[in-house]
This record gives sequence, C-alpha cells and structure tokens, in this order.
Amino acid sequence: MKGIITLLLSAFVLQVSAQQLPPLDKSPMDMSYYPAGYPVLKFQNKITEPLIMRIIYSRPQVNGRKIFGDLQKFGEIWRLGANEVTEIQFFKDIWINNKKIKKGRYSLYCIPYEDKWTMIVNKETDVWGLKYDADKDVVRMDLTTEKNISTEALTIIFVKSDTGANMLMYWDDVKAALPITFKN
Repeated sequence: MKGIITLLLSAFVLQVSAQQLPPLDKSPMDMSYYPAGYPVLKFQNKITEPLIMRIIYSRPQVNGRKIFGDLQKFGEIWRLGANEVTEIQFFKDIWINNKKIKKGRYSLYCIPYEDKWTMIVNKETDVWGLKYDADKDVVRMDLTTEKNISTEALTIIFVKSDTGANMLMYWDDVKAALPITFKN
C-alpha cells in the first residue's frame, strides 16, 4: 500500500513540476513605505514613528528606449508605472498642495511634459492599464522635473522633509518630487 501511495505522489509531483510556470513580469511590482523600511522595523521592534503611507507600483524598464517624449508622449496621461495603476495608501490624513486628503487608498497618475509633471491623486483603485476618470480626481499638482543620473527601472521612494515627506520618482534621466505634508 505504501508503494502505491508513493508512486501516486511521485506521479502527481512530476505532473505539477512539468506544468509551465508563467514567465517573470517585465515590470515587476514593488512597494515603498514611509517611514522607509517600516515592515522590517516593525519586525525588529524598532519603530520610531507610525506607518503613514505606502505605495505599490510596477517598475517598467528603460531597455534602451527613449522614455519621455517618445514611449510616454508629453501631455498624455500616464499611470505612473506599468500594469495596474500605481496605488498609494495613506494611514492618516495628509495634505498635498494644501488640500487635505483623507486616509485611504488612491491611485496616482501623471501627465509628463518637457519641464514638469502634473501629478494626479484619484479615488478609483484596482485598475489595470489606463482607465482614467478625471471626475474622480482628488488633487492635481504641477511638479518641476530635473535631469538626473539615468535610472533603468522606475523607482519611487519617500524621504523625510521638514513638513512631512517627499515622494521621489526617478525614471530614465528624470527626477520629480511630490511634497506630502503631515499635520496633527
């Protein structure tokens, strides 16, 4: 009886391992927190400030392409990443461009231009691709962009500021910063 069970289990394992697994995503998903490294700090019992926000986004690659003005046309809406629209979650009320944004989940869009980006916080979440509804915008803000060292993969991080944090976005040779204010 043991031999039959072993044989059946072996056949099952071979069948499962012979199935084709999906390929790796060309634009892998990533996540950034404020404060930076929050889950690790929590695990290590080293939390010095509460979790305020996190962003979940897919990281498209340059792959030798000209990104801004070519792949991503100037003046056209962009989901600030690839695949699903980039999503930000605030764990407390924050302010962007002097507008209070209540804690919750939001999507982020961007309209890149040659010298600036228009950042958009939108109420609609769980959207794949570019399904954008301007009626659901919460706030828009123009950000000055600057040339930066070339970054192969879109990278978004939070850095502490005097009034809260800046959400720094790097891709290709462009850098933009979205100021986010914390108030009590």
